[in-house]
Amino acid sequence: QGLYLTKNTEQPSYLASSLDCLWARIIAAILWPLHVLAKKLVYQKIHSAIGISKAGINGGGSLPMHLDKFFEAIGVTVQNGYGLTESSPVVACRRPYCNVIGSIGHPIQHTEFKVVDSETGEVLPPGTRGIVKVRGPQVMKGYYKNPLATKQALDEDGWLDTGDIGWIAPHHLAGRSRRCGGVIVLEGRAKDTIVLSSGENVEPLEIEEAAMRSSLIQQIVVDQRRLAAIIVPSKDEVLQAAKVSSIVDPDAVDLGRDKMTSLLYEELSKWTSECSFQVGPILVVDEPFTIDSGLMTPTMKIRRDQVVAKYKEEIANLYK
Repeated sequence: QGLYLTKNTEQPSYLASSLDCLWARIIAAILWPLHVLAKKLVYQKIHSAIGISKAGINGGGSLPMHLDKFFEAIGVTVQNGYGLTESSPVVACRRPYCNVIGSIGHPIQHTEFKVVDSETGEVLPPGTRGIVKVRGPQVMKGYYKNPLATKQALDEDGWLDTGDIGWIAPHHLAGRSRRCGGVIVLEGRAKDTIVLSSGENVEPLEIEEAAMRSSLIQQIVVDQRRLAAIIVPSKDEVLQAAKVSSIVDPDAVDLGRDKMTSLLYEELSKWTSECSFQVGPILVVDEPFTIDSGLMTPTMKIRRDQVVAKYKEEIANLYK
């Protein structure tokens, strides 16, 4: 359908694109009977459980890729939108006719996007990752009676610094990405980026989203100073997994801290094996991150700095 995301700026040849399309149709035809069977036996039950059978809208930020693929697989069209309070709030959204998985879609009418280098402010070409900036009639004029904060967020030309890291898909005339040109892809928050001693940048969101696919992990935060992880386990699932793996007796009602940590580390390593970087030591905590404890925002986003500050001593002990 021409909706495959890629950072590659090279134009594919028409011959290669045609062969690619033909192969995709062959594979789709082979898998179609399985898809029809799954729709009747499995997907309809999922639709009933979540109360959505055809389409839904996700707003605020980028939808994790594994959730995006899941909804596509069960036949639910999800239109993902993006915006900030400072932009009233919508600036981009996926359209039904161009619903590119993994993106936040094209800018809405009269809205512009650009991606700039975090250090030089230079505008980067399509396919290159940097700081996302947006400009349009819905962008605020400034923070009320706070000129300093306004100057930090808005430049003289009205460009709002979103604080998000992302890139803009390049335009292709043919091939699997021919309809993706201009869509925006988000990959994390600039303030969350971890800079290793080697100078390499790590986006913790990539690791956290991969880890959250595990049923054993309820919540996770990757420490911004070191690649340690703070994990809130799903205790019932962890105990059940330990019984299945014969780590504990089938009649056990609890799992020791050391065994739980070891099991969670193996689980984390499995789910994040394809990430750019691997997590080092992990800290298992019992108390979930909640709004009441001050570890989550009212919009259910984890406050990384607060979580790391609360477990500062425990994290330091991991490296002794």
